[in-house]
Amino acid sequence: MQKTSQRSLQVLLALVVAAGLSACSVTPRRAAPVEDRALGSNGTRPAPPSGPASAASAPSDTKPLPGAENAGKPGYYTVKPGDTLIRIALDNGQNWRDLVKWNGLDKPNLIEVGQVLRVVAPGVDPTAVATRPITSGKVESRPLDSKPVAGAASAPVAAASTPAPAVAAAPAPRDTGGDDEPAWGWPVAGAVSAGFDDQRNKGLDFNGKAGEPVLAAADGRVMYAGSGLRGYGNMVIIKHNNNYLTAYAHNQTLLVKEDQAVRKGQKIAEMGSSDADQVMLHFEVRKQGKPIDPAKLLPAR
Repeated sequence: MQKTSQRSLQVLLALVVAAGLSACSVTPRRAAPVEDRALGSNGTRPAPPSGPASAASAPSDTKPLPGAENAGKPGYYTVKPGDTLIRIALDNGQNWRDLVKWNGLDKPNLIEVGQVLRVVAPGVDPTAVATRPITSGKVESRPLDSKPVAGAASAPVAAASTPAPAVAAAPAPRDTGGDDEPAWGWPVAGAVSAGFDDQRNKGLDFNGKAGEPVLAAADGRVMYAGSGLRGYGNMVIIKHNNNYLTAYAHNQTLLVKEDQAVRKGQKIAEMGSSDADQVMLHFEVRKQGKPIDPAKLLPAR
């Protein structure tokens, strides 16, 4: 009996030792691996993403935008989102056609954000010309009959509608290239409904009825006739000399065309409510691109 008990104990001890050795030979469990999210499902590292979102992190092999070497220099303007060629020209007191010529634009209907444009004539000292880009409040720029392109600003250059036949041609005014103060006149007969405010209203607003005549405020040459600036509707811009231009907005009919010479008091449009909630004329005077209060220039009634 004693021998049987000893043998059973030996067998039990042998089993315990064998079990311990077996446990030691099992491969120890490892911690779960940390997932490398930079690797794809096939274990390889995917190519870096493309598109605007990756532009900041991925080196760009694209060519610099036109005029980039002139960024920040006097007499040049860097295109921003929402800009149009007409807006840039208006804010710098220039004709958009001159900007096309000075910058050699093959496609004036498309300018790119970041592109740098000359806004002062070649050979003119930009430090002697006070061309200040103007923030236009809530007025937005957009091309006509087209959707905006990502990363680009479209520039309308054609009138939105065919102008009505012009009134009888007036004698050509004197050359508008000088710096003399124009002889100003009122653009409409109606009363002023809203005065000049440098932050909220860049000109004067006038009451009136649809179809009432809109008159050129001084001798000059039509620089633009169309509806390429949202917020202005059908608009005429007249350049009077090197310093001054005037803008007439919200018309129902335009009676002049670009590059047409006009005289002070000549009918250039008919009053309307295009891009406005009522019939009105919005009238601006800009000196070297900067809006100024027309009431300080117009004669007493």
